[in-house]
Amino acid sequence: MSIKQNLESIKASIPENVTLVAVSKTKPESDLMEAYNAGQRIFGENKIQEMVDKHASLPKDISWHMIGHVQRNKVKYMAPFVSLIHGVDSFKLLKEINKEAEKESRVIDCLIQIKIAEEDSKFGMAKTDAITMLQSEAFKQLQNVKITGVMGMATFTDDEVQVTAEFNRLKSVFDELKTINNHLEIISMGMSGDYELAINCGSNMIRVGSSIFGERNY
Repeated sequence: MSIKQNLESIKASIPENVTLVAVSKTKPESDLMEAYNAGQRIFGENKIQEMVDKHASLPKDISWHMIGHVQRNKVKYMAPFVSLIHGVDSFKLLKEINKEAEKESRVIDCLIQIKIAEEDSKFGMAKTDAITMLQSEAFKQLQNVKITGVMGMATFTDDEVQVTAEFNRLKSVFDELKTINNHLEIISMGMSGDYELAINCGSNMIRVGSSIFGERNY
């Protein structure tokens, strides 16, 4: 199936309140344009340099989401245009985003990445650290970032029971954090292999790559 057909099929299968982020990392600009011409406007990249290059040459009404792990020294390159940063896993990183957003006279939307997986390789904050951060005076001083939700990555496993438990954990963390910060609206969880499960657990933003663009060539 073509990229257009893949997109149409996914969009037909998800509820209207769920936002589809097309994960375009490692994919050529021609593939992104095919998705763009099929109506897709939100693209997710996991390397800042690649996103910067694509932003420079692709249409300006694309909304760019940074979905990978963010190094603080690279924030400045995406600060002028990034729409949403999914992987905020520390207050230090949030402070850096705030600093660079201020230079651009922007407010950058961010998601707190919560660690829900058993794997050590997955980044993210513990729930208690996220609560402490949102309640802190230091956080309230940041005028150029807005926390709009949470993001999580489940363990890479075929065990649906485990993945469901992890997705449910993120939903309950979201509910708890929303009592502290009522700006929270987004639960970003679910990828090509498990987005239907994620939606059933309360996700309203899914990050789908290979089901749109085909397998990745690294």
